[in-house]
Amino acid sequence: MAFSFGNKTAGTGSLFGQSGTTSAFGAKPATTASAFTFGAGSSSVTGFGAKTTASIFGGGNTGTSAFSGFGKTTTTASTGFSTGFTSTLGGGGLFGGNQQQQQQQQQQVQNSQDPGTTLLLNTASALSAPIVFGDERDAILAKWNQIQAFWGTGRGFYRKDGSHVTFTPENHFCRFKAVGYSCLPKTKDDEGLLAIVVNKKESEITSVGNDKISSVIHGILESKPNLSVKVDSVRSLPGDRTEITVYVEEQSAATGTIKRVPASELHAFVSQRRIQQQLQQNMAAVSCMPRAAMRPEQIKQILENPPSGIDAVIWEQAKADNPDPTSLIPVPMIGFSELQNRLMHQEMMAKQHQSRLDILSNKLHDLQQMQVNAQSMIEQNKRQYLQLSHRVLKVIIAQEICRKAGFAIQPDEEQLRVQLESIYSELSAPTQCRGRLNEMLSQMRMQHHHNTLASSLTSGQNRSDREGILDDEALSEIKLHLKKQQEGLNTLIGLLREDFEDLKLMEHGLTDEDALVSGMGQTGMNPTVGSRGSAYRYYR
Repeated sequence: MAFSFGNKTAGTGSLFGQSGTTSAFGAKPATTASAFTFGAGSSSVTGFGAKTTASIFGGGNTGTSAFSGFGKTTTTASTGFSTGFTSTLGGGGLFGGNQQQQQQQQQQVQNSQDPGTTLLLNTASALSAPIVFGDERDAILAKWNQIQAFWGTGRGFYRKDGSHVTFTPENHFCRFKAVGYSCLPKTKDDEGLLAIVVNKKESEITSVGNDKISSVIHGILESKPNLSVKVDSVRSLPGDRTEITVYVEEQSAATGTIKRVPASELHAFVSQRRIQQQLQQNMAAVSCMPRAAMRPEQIKQILENPPSGIDAVIWEQAKADNPDPTSLIPVPMIGFSELQNRLMHQEMMAKQHQSRLDILSNKLHDLQQMQVNAQSMIEQNKRQYLQLSHRVLKVIIAQEICRKAGFAIQPDEEQLRVQLESIYSELSAPTQCRGRLNEMLSQMRMQHHHNTLASSLTSGQNRSDREGILDDEALSEIKLHLKKQQEGLNTLIGLLREDFEDLKLMEHGLTDEDALVSGMGQTGMNPTVGSRGSAYRYYR
């Protein structure tokens, strides 16, 4: 179904306030003589009847074009700021030769040339051979006109009657110009995105709200019930301006399907003079442009026709130096104002990128924390799974024992028992799996201890502190080993004490027997008689 808004003019409320209307801000917007233009090829500081150029990159276009590429870094072409005087007029050169001859040549061709050629000839006369005073002061005036032309500002007089040319940065002799690159838009025309630049701060726009903005634009679109306005995004621009990106959805009366109005049709409608005035009065709008990708023939036309004020050689060199012709397109930067404008956009976009990076960094930190928590939960669930598996195994074993109670051991069970005992003996053997596992465990502990020492060395701790660093597991093992050694020493000491007591008792018994034998010898008794009885009595 074709998209049409009709011709009826509907009264709309003002977004930022106006006399006789309820304002969201309560203030009447200031009226400026040059506040609103539409289209990518129009100047940003002109009235509604301003002349638009055929190319969106035409001379004097210092407004926000559809291909301004705020998010891309401007790359200056290798040619730099250089155009210079690239042509000569007449046989004597641009700044030399007979002045009278050049003036006659100019008068002869003025009537047969177009305005562009006439302006170029008048500029050449002002730069090379002005005839104002008729003496040596004309040479000084020519040099002054050259400086003004190089700078891109001022007026150059070249006749006594006050005829002059106005120098702008777009003139062919201005030196302050270069070529950069901007990103080609990738948005399709079917998405219907329309960017409206308003002369308000972003804080003021966000305080109004998207619903209020949509209602005002819907009123400007004559409040048709089958149309609905949606705000896609709001972003800040340099110079206390804000870009509001909107799209319009149209509902079919027959089928009820909803589709977006193409950006080209929406832009064609808002380019009407009365719609421009309503946007300016109700929203303080400055410019409006569609967010749609260019067709290949449009790109080809732009690349084949150098912008006003850019030399064809520089333009061809800029096309050859394009780092990515599929995504970037060369754009002129004429004068300091355009350079400052691009620099401000680049700085603002860099801040937006940094803020987005900060947001992503915070989200990444949160995701990392969630990952750590998830890993801990997974480990906990694994431990619980193992515990439950062991419990289930014990229940199965108990159930099997109860089921096989009173039955003899079957051959397959006996064979299974033999296999389990062989596996257990292999695992328990010092030179088999158990010994290897102990060796690997010791190596892992040594490696962990080495890593701990290395980390302490890099952390700048004292040498005495670094030499005494051990992990908790190693300390517990050392304590256990020392405890066992101490217990062994205590047991050995006890055994030695008991042995010493036995030795003392034996020594005391031997001493008493020797004394008894010696006493019997002194009394004349036969030591062989009754000795067994005395000894027996002694030991009793």
